[in-house]
Amino acid sequence: MPPLPADPTVLHPMPEQPRVVLLKPLVTSPLIEVGEFSYYDDPDDPTAFETRNVLYHYGPEKLVIGKYCALGTGVRFLMNGANHRMDGPSTFPFPTMGGSWADHFDLLTGLPNRGDTVVGNDVWFGHGVTVMPGVRIGHGAIIATGAVVTSDVPDYGIVGGNPARLIRTRYEPEDVARLLAVAWWDWPLEHVTAHVRTIMSGAVAALEQAAPPSAAS
Repeated sequence: MPPLPADPTVLHPMPEQPRVVLLKPLVTSPLIEVGEFSYYDDPDDPTAFETRNVLYHYGPEKLVIGKYCALGTGVRFLMNGANHRMDGPSTFPFPTMGGSWADHFDLLTGLPNRGDTVVGNDVWFGHGVTVMPGVRIGHGAIIATGAVVTSDVPDYGIVGGNPARLIRTRYEPEDVARLLAVAWWDWPLEHVTAHVRTIMSGAVAALEQAAPPSAAS
């Protein structure tokens, strides 16, 4: 029998570990897009990801997370709704409190908005990472525990700190280009299943050799 792929539609891929959830079958907001097999781990309530981990998400910007991403406990995405005016004496958002203060809602238009927050495929987030609005994180990146990501992260970059800084890249630029060309995360699920060992521990050349014809061309 051929290898059996995992099921990307189950909420708890590890039934004995209810703290782990796949995000694609969990999220309901039209402003959040998640690829297959990206998961979140939390010992308290991982199913509350949309309300506890995606904050100030009043729209219209989106949070986009690719496939095969690993999100450690406490990873949070701050969206553009967190922004306040900073060009006057007070940063307090008076119009949102109601009453006649709401007559001044025009004071809240035109606030800084960096657009969608976009996470590539195969990104690993350590415990307690905070991602600021509008950040773009490249494929294959690693975000260290406790990092506060305030700017874009390159493909296969490793960042850490507050604010997060590039520590190093996982591969040389030519190998990053080869990995992006192979894009194993877009392979058919059956092909991924047949080559899990190469994807996890193989060299770049081995991954290229394992690619299906359409990916290798």
